[in-house]
Amino acid sequence: MAERFAPPPKAGVPVLQLQGVNVFYGRSHAVQGVDLTLHSGVLSVVGRNGMGKTTMCKAIMGLVPIASGSIRFMGEEIAGRAPAEIARLGIGYVPQGRRLWRSLTVHEHLRLMAKPKGRWTPERIYEVFPRLAERRHNGGAQLSGGEQQMLAISRALLMNPRLLVMDEPTEGLAPVIVSHVEETLVRLAAEGDVSILVIEQNIGVATQMSDPVAIMVNGRINRVIASATLAADRDLQQRLLGVGRHGHEEPDAGGSSTETGGPQSAAAPAVLQGPIRVYMANPATPTRWSKDVPAAQIEAAARTISRPTLATIDGRRIGDTSALAARGPSEPHVVIAGTLDTKGDELRYIRDIIRSTGLRTRLVDLSTQGRNQGADVSAQEVALASPRGSAGLGSGDRGTAVAAMAEAFRAWTETQQGIIGLISAGGSGGTAIATAAMRVLPVGVPKLMVSTMAAGNVADYVGSTDITMMHSVTDVQGLNRISRAVLGNAAHAMAAMATAHLAGISAPRAVAAPDRPLAGLTMFGVTTPCVQQVARLIEAEWEPVVFHATGVGGRSMETLIDSRLLQGVIDVSTTEVCDMLMGGILPATEDRFGAVIRTKIPYVGSVGALDMVNFAAPETVPEHYRGRKLYPHNPQVTLMRTTPDENARMGRWIGERLNLMEGPVRFLIPEGGVSALDAPGKPFHDPDADAALFQALAATVRVTASRQLIRLPHHINDPAFAQALVREFLALHQGRRGTARRRT
Repeated sequence: MAERFAPPPKAGVPVLQLQGVNVFYGRSHAVQGVDLTLHSGVLSVVGRNGMGKTTMCKAIMGLVPIASGSIRFMGEEIAGRAPAEIARLGIGYVPQGRRLWRSLTVHEHLRLMAKPKGRWTPERIYEVFPRLAERRHNGGAQLSGGEQQMLAISRALLMNPRLLVMDEPTEGLAPVIVSHVEETLVRLAAEGDVSILVIEQNIGVATQMSDPVAIMVNGRINRVIASATLAADRDLQQRLLGVGRHGHEEPDAGGSSTETGGPQSAAAPAVLQGPIRVYMANPATPTRWSKDVPAAQIEAAARTISRPTLATIDGRRIGDTSALAARGPSEPHVVIAGTLDTKGDELRYIRDIIRSTGLRTRLVDLSTQGRNQGADVSAQEVALASPRGSAGLGSGDRGTAVAAMAEAFRAWTETQQGIIGLISAGGSGGTAIATAAMRVLPVGVPKLMVSTMAAGNVADYVGSTDITMMHSVTDVQGLNRISRAVLGNAAHAMAAMATAHLAGISAPRAVAAPDRPLAGLTMFGVTTPCVQQVARLIEAEWEPVVFHATGVGGRSMETLIDSRLLQGVIDVSTTEVCDMLMGGILPATEDRFGAVIRTKIPYVGSVGALDMVNFAAPETVPEHYRGRKLYPHNPQVTLMRTTPDENARMGRWIGERLNLMEGPVRFLIPEGGVSALDAPGKPFHDPDADAALFQALAATVRVTASRQLIRLPHHINDPAFAQALVREFLALHQGRRGTARRRT
């Protein structure tokens, strides 16, 4: 018989509808007047053993006859039809116990069921279940329980069903496999190709997969209830589903009442708001003879709902997990990123809290294992963004894989629109991957990293941008009382920052009072008077942004120059070059001045604090410097005076960088001294050392009409020198301010 799929239903017609269905085994009334409606998406039915759930499934599939009632699929009556005809209409069945052929391989199972022109093919199955691709030549008896369940689901999907009926899909599976099966089913329904009716005993699985949940007691649908209500109400679980109590003890056990939402209720449904605790009243498979489970044991076994739900109430979806692209990639949203294979519960916990504040979220998987973890953006999709491909992820070496994913996530982030915040949680590897992408986001976009590494030196993670590091206190490994508090604080902080950022970028700018362009200034303690005077002199027309020249300060300024956020620069304090060349603790990088070279921005600079190298406490000064002139700036900082040879070396290095600048350059030399300590009567006053610096600059810099070296007989902190810096700066930007302002 050829396949005859049921025609698409008319608007408002449910995918599946049972009305007054009764089934008998001899005189035993197994299914008693069941009414149940599935509009689309996922619907879970929970109940203890012996409540009639499997019999209801068999009745839908025509495997047992119904005594009375109606079963409609896509609006068409199917009661009384043969199982083969029902399957051809478009209902797939995954029976309890899997029921595979022991002698057939995985691929032979799939080839046996594959249709010539179906939506589902063996190749698509292997994409959804990569583990089956690895085991394609193994027989059914050689598979683990989880692999057998994947194959049973795949066998049903190859029938290209519009409805999938699944009886106890997670029975006997390890928790990690249960999670994977949950995620896969939810995403299948989210794609819209198939609706799913799930029969479950596990309350945690049922409430995570759908909202609402139908409860079956003694052959009847006792009620249809919101998942959040059922998951959080231990007494309700024990009364309806728990061991030691039975449905006949319920006052309304014989009715078909509803509690919150559901097809029979017009009341507004309770929507899951943020993560909640799931209390398992039946941690072990119960029977009618089981004893009550102590409340303390239930509390100890409770877990936190953090996986997505896809549900339907009167045809409306709740908690849709479809990709963000469906609502437009430029929609403002917060990215929650991390390695879902090891930190999935923690990251989804963060996601749920942020989502509960009303913000859109996007869960991005940064796992390096290559398996689908049920994220909005899979690790495979992130890997495809890498300019060098995803080969590093399959190398088998963890360090190589982490580096490859960090590069891929950075490249992926650069292509995205609408990000109003990025938050992650992880250990050293996850921190390295996530912060690599955070560093490419513009300054001002909230970035928060919850990390086990946050209590140490985080300079390599933060770089020159505004990443907030939060110490996780415990390892990011499982949800407990401590980790929930820390991760909750992080999630609420990100939500608040993202909300404020969104309000800032959404607020209309005042037309009458445009922003002043930004000018970057570098300052060290010993050049503070100069920089303060410069800031006062330009603030009427420019907004000064001062950077502390402590190594990261110079890099931060140049990051903003590269980002075109700074339109001008007065680089007074180039002291970081000292530490880079002499081994101090506040060094620049070899890319110092690189942003100016790349952007060709007009540059005004000087030699502020090139008379000193920074070390920590006196005992940390390297042995080969112990006989040098040292000055205790404070108990934690010791300064060392640079020599004529060192000054000459710095002059040549800076001069060579100035020669690479194609934009206009004005480099001013204060012949009266380069810092507050380099003045007559001060500890670092050394005219010979200064002269060596100035002479090396003069000998190295190629002076042109646009590149000038200007020597002045002033000390760097003299008002006259500050005025000269401002004069040259304003001259270079004359006629440019309108252009600069239009770029902001």
